[in-house]
Amino acid sequence: MITYILYTALAGLALLVLLPRLKTRYFFQDLSFAISSIKIAISFNNIKKRKPLYSMLDAFLDKVAKHPHKKFIIFEESSYTYSQADKESNKVARALSTHAGLKEGDTVALFLENEPHFVWLWLALTKLGCISSLLNCNIRSKSLVHCFSCCDAKVLVAGADLKQAVEEVLPTLTEQGVRVFILSEHCEVEGIESLSDKVQQASDQPLSPQLRANVNIKSPALYIYTSGTTGLPKAAVINHERLWMSTFLQSIAAVRSDDVLFMCLPLYHTSGFVMGLCGAIERGITVVLKRKFSASNFWNDCRKYNVTVIQYIGEIMRYLCNTPKRDNDKDHKVRLALGNGLRSDTWEDFLQRFGDICICECYGATEGNVGFVNYCGKVGAIGKEHFLHKMGIKYALIKYDTEKEEPVRNSKGFCVEVPKGETGLFVGKIEERSPFSGYAKNHQQTEKKKLRDVFVKGDLYFNSGDLLKIDKEGFVFFQDRIGDTFRWKGENVATTEVADHLLMLDFVEEANVYGVKVPGHEGRVGMAAVKLKENMDFDTKAVYQHVKNYLPSYARPRFVRLQDAVVVTGTFKQMKVKLGQEGFDPAAISDPLFYLEDNNNYVPMTQQIFNSITDGKIRL
Repeated sequence: MITYILYTALAGLALLVLLPRLKTRYFFQDLSFAISSIKIAISFNNIKKRKPLYSMLDAFLDKVAKHPHKKFIIFEESSYTYSQADKESNKVARALSTHAGLKEGDTVALFLENEPHFVWLWLALTKLGCISSLLNCNIRSKSLVHCFSCCDAKVLVAGADLKQAVEEVLPTLTEQGVRVFILSEHCEVEGIESLSDKVQQASDQPLSPQLRANVNIKSPALYIYTSGTTGLPKAAVINHERLWMSTFLQSIAAVRSDDVLFMCLPLYHTSGFVMGLCGAIERGITVVLKRKFSASNFWNDCRKYNVTVIQYIGEIMRYLCNTPKRDNDKDHKVRLALGNGLRSDTWEDFLQRFGDICICECYGATEGNVGFVNYCGKVGAIGKEHFLHKMGIKYALIKYDTEKEEPVRNSKGFCVEVPKGETGLFVGKIEERSPFSGYAKNHQQTEKKKLRDVFVKGDLYFNSGDLLKIDKEGFVFFQDRIGDTFRWKGENVATTEVADHLLMLDFVEEANVYGVKVPGHEGRVGMAAVKLKENMDFDTKAVYQHVKNYLPSYARPRFVRLQDAVVVTGTFKQMKVKLGQEGFDPAAISDPLFYLEDNNNYVPMTQQIFNSITDGKIRL
């Protein structure tokens, strides 16, 4: 009764505040968002107060009890109900408890592509009170080993198809005392144990909640890796509170309990795992899980499984728009798309071609403490300001000097907020309502994301690293990323990591990696400015073989520029902004240029290749 009265009072307050804006064209969307936000706030507050912890696992178990026979995961030609998923995860939990000796508080690294076992493993580990470390299945060698030291993982569980990648680092893992399991019934490799056979033999009976009795709302639930200026992945700490907060996007977007979600984003990402899978659990819906994204099969799969909600990153939408047009492009049941990184031109093309689909674009970093939702469907905007949001969480856009790579400060030493319509660095105040948990075992990088004395002495803000703009109507637009990380193919690329790999080549003396814009593509594609050692030649085949062996495809530099000297700033920092602006046009650059042709070899860059790329004839 008290909750009902509070909800009614808050809704009334929201209506009173919004009444003066009745004449604005977004009044009803603002009101709807206000009501949804109040509902979520009340629900979330109740969750935080519950003792013992009411986790995402408990939400899943409630759905199992409520509709045990409802389909939870559809994967290829198989489907699993909520009850079956519960039992499968019980078996995995018992197998890991018995054979890996896991106990509450232990961390286990999951190294898999999208498949049901990814979900069973996470549920199982949560039932044991353990933390799941979600590894990007594209990482290899040095990066893969580094991820274990980030979070003190005791155990690695890998998919059968990633066995070779595990074998490459097995000596180091064995040295560190890491137990390694692979999802197969047999394994002849010394140091790697099979897991599937042990799971098959285990009981599917429920596990005692006492196994996770000491886990609370602030306890780590996940480690999700994000690239940074260190050049190696950083383990962002996602506690149970943050996990809950991120799942509510589906509620804001009005996802219904009878919806079917199409999931082709990788589960090791925040978008796929937290906002997608966990959001689906909170709503109690069915998830169609795909191993990988396929533009040619996308709509046929949506029709086959009666999909009503899709998740995206900007690149996915562009790929779909680039497929050959068909008469049945609008013949589907998809009514809602959730995601981020959608360019204005692709947004309009998508709606025109595939029909009246509500697009809910959102913004937020894996480790960030503030985000936005474009609940109005404004083309090109990553979100919209709302008075309730501003009342609850403090954030700002501040002036930023891209040459000095630091915020602009006034005579008193404080940052300067930019006026509406101007671009600024997005920062969010770190406090109880908007915490920043930082990175596991990486105090230095955690501190680098904090800005102190921003507006008053002693305040503390999270530095998003993103340049945004907010217009007079309150719509938020993404402008650019600062620092050493750029985004390509939906992945963050750490320039220092790529440069470090290039420096391993015996003919490379210096390497400066940065992102360059390409017409018709989201994000920035990788380019490297390289200085060769004296009397050494640029071996194109050696460079290609090296980046192929050590870097995932999205991180390989598509362009290489040979320079007599790598340009640095007055403080000896590598110049990236200027080089990025100069791009890869051979008509404007006198330095030798090379292009990674068809991911096959580096060839001299010609004007014809440049024109074909800019005209859209060659797609990167």
